[in-house]
Amino acid sequence: MKYDVVIVGAGHNGLVCAAYLARAGLSVKVVERRGVVGGAAVTEEFHPGFRNSVASYSVGLLHPKVVDDLDLYGHGLELVHRRISNFLPLEDGRYLKSYPDHERTRQEIARISPRDGEQLADYETTIGRLADVLRAFVLETPPNSGGGLRDLWSLLKAGRRLYGIDLETQRDLADIMVMSAVDFLDRWFKSDAVKSLFAYDGIIGTFASPNTPGTAYVLLHHCFGEIMPEPGAWGHAIGGMGAITQAMARSAEAAGVEIETEAAVAEVLVEGGKTTGVRLQDGRIITARSVAANVNPKLLFLNFLAEDNVAPAFRRRMENWRCKSGTLRMNVALGELPDFTALPGTEMAEHHQSGIVIGPSTQYLDQAYVDARRHGWSKRPFVEVLIPSTIDDTLAPPGNHVASLFCQQFDPDLPDGLHWDDVREKAADAAVDAVTAFAPNFRDAIIARQILTPLDLERQFGLMGGDIFHGALDLNQLYSLRPTLDHADYRMPIEGLYLCGSGARPGGGVTGIPGHNAAREIIRDIG
Repeated sequence: MKYDVVIVGAGHNGLVCAAYLARAGLSVKVVERRGVVGGAAVTEEFHPGFRNSVASYSVGLLHPKVVDDLDLYGHGLELVHRRISNFLPLEDGRYLKSYPDHERTRQEIARISPRDGEQLADYETTIGRLADVLRAFVLETPPNSGGGLRDLWSLLKAGRRLYGIDLETQRDLADIMVMSAVDFLDRWFKSDAVKSLFAYDGIIGTFASPNTPGTAYVLLHHCFGEIMPEPGAWGHAIGGMGAITQAMARSAEAAGVEIETEAAVAEVLVEGGKTTGVRLQDGRIITARSVAANVNPKLLFLNFLAEDNVAPAFRRRMENWRCKSGTLRMNVALGELPDFTALPGTEMAEHHQSGIVIGPSTQYLDQAYVDARRHGWSKRPFVEVLIPSTIDDTLAPPGNHVASLFCQQFDPDLPDGLHWDDVREKAADAAVDAVTAFAPNFRDAIIARQILTPLDLERQFGLMGGDIFHGALDLNQLYSLRPTLDHADYRMPIEGLYLCGSGARPGGGVTGIPGHNAAREIIRDIG
């Protein structure tokens, strides 16, 4: 075999996996379909002079161990934290802000609801305890059902750790896994505006209402990061999200990894029930002892493997792998900053440096989902706006800005024979209108816009169904069930084939954890 491991896809997890494998002395080749590494974590110019993170847009879940082990700071990565977390304009002209600092957030909430301000400390303590439980597990390989001694030992360790936490945390953990975000937040807060300030995290990247069971876990999933000074806080990579993956690529190459772009894979090759490498679309064959796929498991098993190499029952599982995040991404070049009715002015203020949440109530968030189920996309979508040029002047010309719009709800499967290529502009207009309803100058401030529908996200980045997580964070697609029972240990049902992307445990986000964990298991197997 020419290589020990060939990795399909140079997204962030593929690069992390490659770097760890090479550092262990293995020969590694990474092949990437696009002309640039980074997968969905890339920075590109979308209008002359304007650059932005194209798909993923904020850093908070990147694991510190990955950063330290791969010396990403030494390879040029620079992170800055957001001093203000969120700005939520309300329909009655008021607003809410949240901060990494508890007391400032409490004061903000108390302006709207003194009683809810008093409840904040207990809520944050609960979320902090649950996030600590999640953090304790993310770097471990989940036990497989019916596995050997190592899986039994992993199960015993996991059980002992869970048994060791206090009873109230066990109860809260059981609740958050199955409850809706709204029902979970109801335990602390009465004001719907306050609930919306937190509930939107439960539907980020999830085609669901905040009233849908399971969205409380999605809320928690967005809180386990610890790369910023305050646990659970979010920040920005100078130069955009592509700066993260460029640092990863430099680290991998320094360890000896070969990276080839514009090298699309046509097929993962299998002989005698074992992988032997990959065949590229240009006809070349790259042989390797093992293959690690940094792609959605549905894409891997339905598109990259011959049907007779996949057991029928497993293939059916992958056909039913749920991939819908209801996401439309837009990047816009701005001639001036948004002038919000709630906080007037186009001069830069702290709320322009926050995550601007266009989702003023849980009813608004719910109706956005209902609209999408009925009509294909919401007439008043939920939008999170980030304006990274307010803290990173490398992204836009002086006096101008770039903004990321993360928009939901947009059904990947449109009704009535509609096609996303035909309704792209109309759907994007709905998102712009949603922001303009709270910042009247926003529409006229737009110089140019880049629109990525769910179909565009699939075509450009391989995000099946436009799913940013490589598979929904449903209860039946988590932990030992991700991607399916008996294959949660990154080993797929073909010898020598591994899954190292977000379709593996612990799921989506720019974490580097699936790549880290998969590399450990590959090294164990290869020796």
